[in-house]
Amino acid sequence: MNKLSRREQALFLLLNEIGIISQLSGARLDRMLPHGLTVAQFGVLNHLVRLEDQGDWSPARLAAAFQVTKGTMTSTLKRLETKGFIAVHRNPSDGRAKIVTLTRAGREAREAAMNAASPGLGDLEGVLSSEEVEALIPALQKLRIWLDMHR
Repeated sequence: MNKLSRREQALFLLLNEIGIISQLSGARLDRMLPHGLTVAQFGVLNHLVRLEDQGDWSPARLAAAFQVTKGTMTSTLKRLETKGFIAVHRNPSDGRAKIVTLTRAGREAREAAMNAASPGLGDLEGVLSSEEVEALIPALQKLRIWLDMHR
């Protein structure tokens, strides 16, 4: 039987904790989001706001970024489009492809979601100090970047 080293055990525990935190924080955020947004829909709006300067975002590119199927992303985008938060256009340089753009209403919905989540984030102040939060961020970013590069 293959026994994990102490380091491998620690890495497994780290990723397990991150997974559980993701599930719990997603469920918590889901309860706070306005406009009937789901965590997945908010994620797309947030992504488009944060990375709007990184070129055009097609449904396929968004699906790859979120590690979901094209069908799943298409469903999420249709719901956002119905709410008026995004627009899906034909790509002028490739008529078969589409481009997703954020609307003013979508940007406002993202801001409203951030504001709605803010009180819930304040609850965390008693759990982690500002110093602990700031100390965690660089290591988590480093891990995210590595995982993103090694999909």
